[in-house]
Amino acid sequence: MESPNVTCLEPDAPIFWERARGANVWDVDENRYVDLDAAFGVAAIGHAHQRVVEAISDQAERLLHGMGDVHPTSVRTRLLETLTALYPGGVAARAILGSSGSDAVEAGLKTALLATGRPGIVAFEGAYHGLSLGALDTTWRSEFREPFSARLPRQTAFARFGDAVDAERSGRDADFEVGAILVEPVQGRGGIRIPEPGFLEALREVCDANGWLLIVDEIYTGLGRTGIRFACEHEGVIPDVLCVGKALGGGMPIAACLARAEVMAAWPISTGESLHTQTFLGHPVGCAAALAALAVIEEESLADAARDSGRFALAYLKGRLADHPEVTEVRGSGLMLGIECQSSERVEQVWVDSLKRGVITLPAGDDGRVLSLTPPLGIPRDGFEDALDRVCRGFS
Repeated sequence: MESPNVTCLEPDAPIFWERARGANVWDVDENRYVDLDAAFGVAAIGHAHQRVVEAISDQAERLLHGMGDVHPTSVRTRLLETLTALYPGGVAARAILGSSGSDAVEAGLKTALLATGRPGIVAFEGAYHGLSLGALDTTWRSEFREPFSARLPRQTAFARFGDAVDAERSGRDADFEVGAILVEPVQGRGGIRIPEPGFLEALREVCDANGWLLIVDEIYTGLGRTGIRFACEHEGVIPDVLCVGKALGGGMPIAACLARAEVMAAWPISTGESLHTQTFLGHPVGCAAALAALAVIEEESLADAARDSGRFALAYLKGRLADHPEVTEVRGSGLMLGIECQSSERVEQVWVDSLKRGVITLPAGDDGRVLSLTPPLGIPRDGFEDALDRVCRGFS
C-alpha cells in the first residue's frame, strides 16, 4: 500500500492511532498513551482543541477551498494580519503562506536569494530544515541528502552549531557567494541541542557585518515552545526572515515564511502569475485553524505554561537520572527537553519501553543518542509527572 521507506515496521511495530484529545492518544485497540512528543510538536495546544475543532467546522461549512493566489479569502487576510503583527521587535513584516515547514524554509531561501542576489547559505551541523530539495541542501544529515545529491545545488556551507565565529569563517571560505545564515535557535531533530546564550545575538552581528540575512527557523521552537513566543526573543534578536509551522495550525497543515517588509519587497509584484505558490496556498480551513490556535496560545498563556512546566520537568528528570551511568546530560528550553545517553541502543530501549508503558517519546540526534520530550504546552502537571515517572522507569 505504502512506499517501504515511509513507516518503519521493525524492530517494534508502531501503534496505529485512532483518536486523540489533549495530551492523550488512543490506538485502534483503545489503548491510551500520553503524548510527550505532541506529534512532532504540532499539538502544542493539545490534540483536537475544541476552539480549533469549532473553527474548522465553521469554516468548512462556509468555504472549504479557495483559489490560492488568484482570489484571496477574508480568512487568509485575517491570518496574515495576525501573523505579521507578531513579528519580533514589532517591525513591519510580510508573509508567504505554505502547507509545511519545508514550504516555509523554501520560501525563506527564495526570499534571501531575491533580496541579496547571492545563492549561498550558511547552516549548521545537526540542522534539520526539511526534505524538499531546496531545504534538503541545508539539512545536515547525509543519509537524507546523499540519495538525492545529484539534484541538490550544493550551495550550503555547514558550521559548528553554537559557534558564530565558525559560521562567519564558513561563509567567507565558501566557494560560492553567501547571502544568508539559516539557524534553529534550538535544534529539535538534531537532538534538543541548546547553544550558549549570546549565539543568536552574535549571528546577528555576523550577518550585519557581512551583508548577509539572518533566517531563523522557528518551525519547532516558535509560538511558545521555549517559554516565549519566539525563541529568538530570548536574546532580543530580530531576524530578517522567520519560518513558522508545526504548532501554527493546531493540527492542520499550514506554515508561513515571514520577513521584514523591506526584505520581502524583493519579490516582484504579481501581474497574474505568482513566482511562488501552490494550489492550496492559504487554504481557508487551515487559516481558520491557525487563527484559533494563535488565539488559544495567547489567551491560555501557553508560553508561560511551557516555561513553568519546562522548569519542573527539567528539575524532575535531573533529579531522577542524575546518577544514571548511561545518561550523559539532561537539558531543556521550555518544553523542549532532551535526555542524552551514551548509546543509541539505550535510547531505543527506553523509547520502546516508554511506549509499552503508555508514553510516546521520540529518539533524536544525528546518532540517535537523545530521547526527545516535547509535550503539549498546557499538559496537566499531575499527568505530566506520571508520564515522566514512566519514562524514568525505563532507565532502571
